[in-house]
Amino acid sequence: MADTRERLAACFMAVFPKLSENAVEAAQPDLVEGWDSVATVTLMSVIEEEFQIQIDPEDIEDLLSFGKAQAYLESKSGSESNK
Repeated sequence: MADTRERLAACFMAVFPKLSENAVEAAQPDLVEGWDSVATVTLMSVIEEEFQIQIDPEDIEDLLSFGKAQAYLESKSGSESNK
C-alpha cells in the first residue's frame, strides 16, 4: 500500500528530521542518529495519531524498523477492513 508507506515515511521524517527520504525504508535504531527510547515513544505516538490506532506496548519492540512498522500497519488495516 503506497499510501501507508508514504504516511509512515512522513512519520519517520517528522521524528528524525535528519533522515533523508531515500534512507527512510532502511531506518532502524542502530542506523538512525538519535534513535533512543524517547525517540521510540515519540515515533509510536506520531504513528498512532497519523493512523488513528493504538499500538499495544507489548508490540513496540517488534516495530523498531520502517519495514516492520509498515507490515504491522498493513496487517492492522487488513484486519480492520475484514471486520
